[in-house]
Amino acid sequence: MRRYLGLLFTYRSREGTVAWLFHRISGLAIWAFLVLHVLDIYLVGDNPGAYDDILRFYASPVGRVLEVLLGAALLYHALNGLRIVIIDLWPSMAQYHKVLWRASWVIFILLGLPGAAIILLPLYRDSLTSLLHTLGIN
Repeated sequence: MRRYLGLLFTYRSREGTVAWLFHRISGLAIWAFLVLHVLDIYLVGDNPGAYDDILRFYASPVGRVLEVLLGAALLYHALNGLRIVIIDLWPSMAQYHKVLWRASWVIFILLGLPGAAIILLPLYRDSLTSLLHTLGIN
């Protein structure tokens, strides 16, 4: 038993394993969102008050953070899927899988950070406006 615990905590995963794990986690997150989305759309006709409550939750700080996480899951899943397609269609690219994985992370950050900022903008718009007003910038 101790030997197996040692293997568990000393296992050094590489890019392929991490990419596989993140792809599965992001896929499950997207699936969970789709299920919740179908349920909240159902509430439009069945219970409009509950639907309005859900919309208020989506606009809350916690809802916005969850929306950023959903966007990150969608973006990662799409980019990693493209990496897999490239390797499947051009098998010679398999030798560059680490480079492709790192490139997908660069694209993820370049697209994801502005997207997250746009989603979170309503949370800090008032603070930013107040700061600009204090600095005398209108």
